[in-house]
Amino acid sequence: MSEAAFIALGANLGEPLATLHRAREHLASLGTLTGTSALYRTVPVGGPPGQPDYLNAAVRLQTELSPQELLAALHRIEAQAGRVRRERWAARTLDLDLILYGAQVCDTPGLTLPHPRAWERAFVLAPLADLSPALVHPLTGETVAGALARLGLAGVTREVAEW
Repeated sequence: MSEAAFIALGANLGEPLATLHRAREHLASLGTLTGTSALYRTVPVGGPPGQPDYLNAAVRLQTELSPQELLAALHRIEAQAGRVRRERWAARTLDLDLILYGAQVCDTPGLTLPHPRAWERAFVLAPLADLSPALVHPLTGETVAGALARLGLAGVTREVAEW
């Protein structure tokens, strides 16, 4: 059965825009892309100091893959883009986060749904708001628009609507 998955994309090393374009093409092979957010420039949150700004976006993907299969595919796409996981919140060539998979709630060692920090990060919420501002967190009931209003847009700048 097909399910709507929301995936956040981010990159701040190498050629981020080209990397995000390739990632979106790979994501389209995992189902049907039914929405793509604008592209945002964001200041790094956490991690080592001195990182370059990120480019962030989000997509809505209609997929037949299970959440676990989708997450494994996201990790493969990251690896193909040269992602190396050494330090938490460090600069990266590509970051793909599974934010929501329908209304599923999951808390296993390999997968937590919804993404545990998504509703606390404007760089995730701003692109999600482009796709579905009324999207509801399945545990708290807070909408994307409500969470974004609570957090504000400090450090998040809309770059281009279509990329």
